[in-house]
Amino acid sequence: MSHPIYDSSNIQILEGLEAVKKRPGMFIGSTGPKGLHHLVWEIVDNAVDEALAGYASEIEINILKDNIVEVTDDGRGIPVDTHPKTNLPAVETILTTLHAGGKFDNKTYKVSGGLHGVGASVVNALSEWLEVEIHRDGIEYYQSYERGVTSCALENRGQTKKTGTKITFKADQEVFKESSVYDYETVRLRIQQMAFLNKGIAFNLNDLRAEDAQSHRFRYDGGIKEYVQFLNKNKENLHEEVIYTEGESEGIMVEVAMQYNNAFSQNIFPFTNNIHNLEGGTHEEGFKMTMTRVLNNYGKKQNIFKKDESLLGDDTREGLTAIISVKHPDPQFEGQTKGKLGNTEVRRIVANVLAEGLERYLLENPQAAKIIIEKALLASRARLAAKKAREATRRKSPLDGLGFASKLADCREKNPSKAELYIVEGDSAGGSAKQGRDSGFQAILPLRGKVLNVEKARLDKILANKEILSMIQAFGTGIGDEFNADLSRYHKIVIMTDADVDGAHIRTLLLTFLFRYMRPLIERGYVYIAQPPLYKLQQGKYIDYAFTEAEMEEKQSKLSSRAQIQRYKGLGEMNPDQLWETTMDPTNRTLLKVSLEDAMEADELFNMLMGDEVEPRRNFIQKNAAYAKNLDI
Repeated sequence: MSHPIYDSSNIQILEGLEAVKKRPGMFIGSTGPKGLHHLVWEIVDNAVDEALAGYASEIEINILKDNIVEVTDDGRGIPVDTHPKTNLPAVETILTTLHAGGKFDNKTYKVSGGLHGVGASVVNALSEWLEVEIHRDGIEYYQSYERGVTSCALENRGQTKKTGTKITFKADQEVFKESSVYDYETVRLRIQQMAFLNKGIAFNLNDLRAEDAQSHRFRYDGGIKEYVQFLNKNKENLHEEVIYTEGESEGIMVEVAMQYNNAFSQNIFPFTNNIHNLEGGTHEEGFKMTMTRVLNNYGKKQNIFKKDESLLGDDTREGLTAIISVKHPDPQFEGQTKGKLGNTEVRRIVANVLAEGLERYLLENPQAAKIIIEKALLASRARLAAKKAREATRRKSPLDGLGFASKLADCREKNPSKAELYIVEGDSAGGSAKQGRDSGFQAILPLRGKVLNVEKARLDKILANKEILSMIQAFGTGIGDEFNADLSRYHKIVIMTDADVDGAHIRTLLLTFLFRYMRPLIERGYVYIAQPPLYKLQQGKYIDYAFTEAEMEEKQSKLSSRAQIQRYKGLGEMNPDQLWETTMDPTNRTLLKVSLEDAMEADELFNMLMGDEVEPRRNFIQKNAAYAKNLDI
């Protein structure tokens, strides 16, 4: 048997941007909507870097017809002189060579936003066409490219009084097959975040695809201070002024802004070079460590604590909204998604900057300091009460204690990656689900009472709610400071509620609990929502199901007038076979995965829907009532 020859001819050297075209996901994460929008972030990041270096103050982002994107800044303009190594204009080298740019020498730009540092050349490679217009040294220059290849030499287009760079590109539909349409809301949220994180830089965003163009202008001279105010706008804040401190050490810039509110959850958002670090890192560790130390020291010095009282980390962060923004010349990231900052020196630098600013604030604002310490003490006392309640959630087997065995119908599968748990409302639906399921890998947990709204309760009260206790026990993850997502007994947790107003409410209560207390389960993609049908259509022996009003009307039009149409009011109306066939059979069912693209937006939404403030909720309902579908009034 002859073997194929393996020599130098088998080793591919991918010239220029061929590597990007061959494996785009390696450079932009995916070729789905996330990767498509990543192209915009790369070009905007370059403009922001120019502004951070002190050379630009206005950035304009236009989404033109045919989903063409145009990004303009008023910076110095990309250099056009001949590059010594490539003998090409510098702009051409930057746009056609991977890892060529001003970010790698640490002199041109002190810090750089791009997570991968791949920038404009990758956008060029993944665009059907790209054009660059440069205003520099009194002259306007122009060059164009097709799929990363130069299509015309750099042109001198005469004199100009402007300075800056404009890049226009159209994403390659052969690469972005899933969709090449930009979502305005996704772009708006990201651009607003960039404006908050980079004080004083103006961002003008225009969607010019439709006749009624949408436009937003963002500029925040208060930066992350205004960001915290924005995140807390629907909350009852415990002190009016946002606590803010900034400092620089070893070339690393640190900004921290925070404010306490009367809620029970904590929201800490760490950033490095404008990138949200979902998994935290050394900057978040430095922040948490310092908060606990400074508040304990203050409480002791002011004799606020009773004998032997002291605060733990979670006590000092209850009801806290905080932004930690670090600008680092050489960030090192950990984890698959590069979502965790690993530079060890950052822990110390953040700790020093925060300690100085927070100590000063507490001494200068004794009234606010007293309110903050008292809030933390209440949290501490509730924690001790919760500790007793939590003993009940520890279990040696899935079936011990609290009548748990009678609730959970477990599955035989013990491998979490193959096991599914359906959370079902009510006994009748629970009965149908238990009979209809595949007990080999599907477990059923019926909820018999109302799930507590955790947005308005502390952990001790939450742990007294039987339905929540049942879920904690079933998941096996623990809760609070003992929570561990690795211990989850199911990697598919499916919320299956009725398709009516009550069902939607229970679903929101469950999602609020999971978001506030078990967020890693959502981040890992373990949480799903079942999609039961709304209608059953029957004509003689022919039976079909419809999941939306429109689908029902379309299917009805193909049947005769004698067809019977049944509107399901609840899951309990389906017999076990129907429930299996439509909603639980992996070959037929539709499951919606709950994802967490933006924790900040989710926090705002849960707070607004489930919190104490009525006005924001009323406004939201009035604004969105027109979009509501399939509601039983």
